[in-house]
Amino acid sequence: MSPASRSPARGGASASHASQAPTRAPRRRSPSGEQGATPPEAPAPSERDLDIAAALAAWFDRVARDLPWRRTRDPYAIWLSEVMLQQTRVETVIPYYERFLARYPTVFALASAAIDDVLSLWSGLGYYRRARVLHLAAREVTARHDGALPRDVTALRALPGVGAYTAGAIASIAYDQPVPLVDGNVARVLSRIEGIDDDIRSAAGTRKLWSTADRLVRGAAGSVQPGRFNQALMELGATVCTPRNPRCDACPVDGACVARALGRQAELPVIAPKRDVPAVAMVAAVVRSGDRVLFVRRAEGGLFGGLWEPPMVEARALADARALLEQVGIEPDAPLREVGRVRHILTHRRLDVTVARAEVAAPWRSRAKLASPYEKAAWLDPGVLDIGVSKLARKVLSAASAPDAGSARRSR
Repeated sequence: MSPASRSPARGGASASHASQAPTRAPRRRSPSGEQGATPPEAPAPSERDLDIAAALAAWFDRVARDLPWRRTRDPYAIWLSEVMLQQTRVETVIPYYERFLARYPTVFALASAAIDDVLSLWSGLGYYRRARVLHLAAREVTARHDGALPRDVTALRALPGVGAYTAGAIASIAYDQPVPLVDGNVARVLSRIEGIDDDIRSAAGTRKLWSTADRLVRGAAGSVQPGRFNQALMELGATVCTPRNPRCDACPVDGACVARALGRQAELPVIAPKRDVPAVAMVAAVVRSGDRVLFVRRAEGGLFGGLWEPPMVEARALADARALLEQVGIEPDAPLREVGRVRHILTHRRLDVTVARAEVAAPWRSRAKLASPYEKAAWLDPGVLDIGVSKLARKVLSAASAPDAGSARRSR
């Protein structure tokens, strides 16, 4: 419904409620008040959508968490936060976000930085491809848009690494455009509110989610800022409409929720089970000479691309790994011995790493050419690293430095 077609007294609520905007969408129950029964006929979609928008906005104003990226309308800062928050918890992101903005406060600053410096600041946050693509996109924004992120969603999506969700976040939160976004939290909320029975990862489920998100944010635009509405949806999924044991009694839109009315909160969203993650056996060699450790740098583009780590190869045991380790910079007479084990879970694989270490009198000269995936070697002090180092590498270094290094331990 367009703003012009609404009742003049409406302003986001019906004329009879003009003096008090609703803070909760109306609760729909069976005549006996019992949940789980078939809900009564829903009001017209436009009326329901406006009630949802008003209730969500009022709730968000009361309970929204004070997060650093919510204190700004700077498109660059919002973009950075959304990239960092992909598959990463809020509490983990906050210190990285603040340090990153302090070092690179503008798109220009990030674009002019060396990629090794960017990866160093990203170290420990994981999913390092995000940092590389962010850096690449910053250079493109500088070259093609004079350092200003475009307002147009199509232009945003043309940037490296910017998909529909990130473009929607930037356009709605920074520029107040009525553009939808769907992340994991929003997908869960919408699947329950609408009673979507399709697998939310399927093509049909994805279409329904984005169509619903688009309908709601456009319907809300007349009374609620699009960015505020989208953030309210995300906040609801993060804090109330959780994957397990959702707090429906604290939900501002439980009265408009199909899953709540039918008692199907635990059934939705529908998500097909993930395939088992394959295990990959590896051996890592930590060779120390005084205060320095041999590190090798992975080539760009692959797993942990551009990051430094102790040499690692795929092998089940140290004895099987020695020939492969020689190809990535380990001298054949290095007195390696097994000292521990670590496990590292990635999205599509689980790495089970045997950690070996050796002490040598003096650093040897690095090989000119290393076997894939490595492209460079250097002896570095692990206590003062200013390079990009993965969380796996830190686990390996920790296992090799354990006081009781003679007995194998498993670090998770």
